[in-house]
Amino acid sequence: MIGLGKLERYVMSRMLTSVGSALAVIAAVIILVSFVNLSREVAVRADVGVAQLFALTLLQTPSIVLLLLPFVFLFGGMAAYVGLNRRSELVAMRAAGISAWRFILPSAMVAAVIGALVVLVFNPLAAAASARYESDRANLMENYLTDAPKEVWLRQGDDRTQMVIHARQRDTAEGRVRLKGVSLFVYQKNQQGRPEFKRRLEAAEAQLYPGYWKLTDVKEASAGESSVRSDSLSIRSSLDAESAMERFAAPESIAFWRLPAAIRLTEQAGFSANGYRLRFQQLLATPVLFAAMLILSAAFSLRLARLGGLAGLAGAGVGLGFVVFFFNEFSGALADADIIPLFAAAWAPPVVALLSGLALLCYTEDG
Repeated sequence: MIGLGKLERYVMSRMLTSVGSALAVIAAVIILVSFVNLSREVAVRADVGVAQLFALTLLQTPSIVLLLLPFVFLFGGMAAYVGLNRRSELVAMRAAGISAWRFILPSAMVAAVIGALVVLVFNPLAAAASARYESDRANLMENYLTDAPKEVWLRQGDDRTQMVIHARQRDTAEGRVRLKGVSLFVYQKNQQGRPEFKRRLEAAEAQLYPGYWKLTDVKEASAGESSVRSDSLSIRSSLDAESAMERFAAPESIAFWRLPAAIRLTEQAGFSANGYRLRFQQLLATPVLFAAMLILSAAFSLRLARLGGLAGLAGAGVGLGFVVFFFNEFSGALADADIIPLFAAAWAPPVVALLSGLALLCYTEDG
């Protein structure tokens, strides 16, 4: 905070305190609701203790908190500025001829910096916790899960060879990838770039090691030839355990640093990587979204308390925050359907929110 005066530092400290309080309240609510939901979900397991449920809840919480962080800045910012307003501190600032821009813009810049740190640091931690949650939940509910996928489809490849992998069951416990009842279909691209079927392998089990799949109890059949049996066989793989498990996960559960590799591997395998690209752009736009939410919170909180209508403005600010959230989700759905470009879907909601907040501030402060 070098170069900032006492006033800016004071307002910023009030803002950070309110944002921290809002984060604590929202996180507590998330933990409570998640704990209750998990208690109902695993009620079929009589041997599950409270400690295990609470550990699962803590692993699930970061990913939900990450989703709701824009509301943390909206609610925290409104609490800070409404508090300054009700204590007549804003009246004193305006009487001294101090513009709201002087203390709002530094706070918005701090929100953007926090957004960058969230993307670079907290997002990978939340993704790791989410992956651990899925693994621990699967182990805890083994043979009890009714909604677990029965089949697995994977695809890997490069410029010359494509491989489609089908399995009846998967095991991703302890960071390993083990498939059972496996069928592998190997294709090779011809001179025209079209894939041609080369061989099929059936295996009782396939386990992924660095750089290769190890198949056991294998039956191999090439096009136009009889099948050959072998006890084990190794097949080169461009996947590692983490990238393979990412194929089972939604783009939201992949860490920011892993998204470029996930995009590359997905496109090499012949799949569309639009979901990963959209998520990557949304994470890049996160600092703008946090700054926009803080500016919106200020725009709806600076009306002098003695003029009345402050509660209505605050409620309108909360409503506009939900509109921005649903606009963001709606834009993502349109991008998934290839209706609008990915870049526009990711950046339009935060930019529109930022411009709306700046316009409201200009109207409030400068008339």
